This record gives sequence, structure tokens and C-alpha cells, in this order.
Amino acid sequence: MGIASEVTGTGCAGASNGEQPMFSKIMVPVDLAHTDRLAKAIDTACALASLWGAELVFVGVAAAVPGSIAHNPQEFGDKLTAFADSQAAAHGITATAHAAISHDPATDLDPTLLKAVDEIGADLVVMASHIPNLTDYVWPSNGGTVATRASASVFVVRG
Repeated sequence: MGIASEVTGTGCAGASNGEQPMFSKIMVPVDLAHTDRLAKAIDTACALASLWGAELVFVGVAAAVPGSIAHNPQEFGDKLTAFADSQAAAHGITATAHAAISHDPATDLDPTLLKAVDEIGADLVVMASHIPNLTDYVWPSNGGTVATRASASVFVVRG
């Protein structure tokens, strides 16, 4: 028996085998200013959503004041929704957007993401991270903080 048939036989092939999917709602934090740096994490999340038939929820955090991406929260939400729609179409999955507004995204990012996990009912978070460096010994990474505090499983994708 080959590896593919062994995996299929154990129920690891996803929701298509009649079993409950491992994950049904996958949260993917995104920074619309740097989507090019998130490609590996986004592709991973889309593949997992496709495998399990899960809904993907792209979460973006912005300030209520004008910024480089949007002039107001409504415009930010619209751009995040357009991004989610484009990813859904490109990958053949179901994707939605959840815009979270913070008074200071630079300092409130981790608590805002953790709150979003619970608000949307995510059972998996797939997020990008960087290769650890010296500053990570002083200040924890966003991925590390979310992984240690989230109520959901967290898959941190480097690169």
C-alpha cells in the first residue's frame, strides 16, 4: 500500500472522506501593506482550507485614523474584503474578511489578533513569521505570542 492510500485510509485526507473536518474556520492575519511577504503563509492556509473544506477568514488590523492603506475603517474593510475575495477566487475556497480596528496597531496587534480568534470562532490560526533574530530574545514575535496565548491551534509559517 502506498503512502497516499495509507493516508487516505486513516482519515487524513480531509473532510471529503465523510468524517468531521479537522478544522472548519481558519484565521489568517494579514498586513495589506506587505501581502507579498505573506505568500507562503497564505498559500499554506488556502491549501489547508481546500483540504478540509474550511472557511478562511483574513484578519487585518488598522487604526481608525487615515493610514497608508486606507483613509478610514470602512475603506480598510472594503480593501480587506477585496483581498479575501481575490484569494477565494484564485484558490477555489471560501474566504471572508474581518477588519479589526485598534487605537494603536503597533502596540495592540497581539491582543487584537487574540480577540479576533475568539470573535470569529477560529479553530486554527495560520500566520507568517520571520526567521528568529537577536531582538526576539528581548521582544517576542507576534507569532510566538499568538501561539502561546490563543484558544485555537496556531501554525506559524516561516519565510
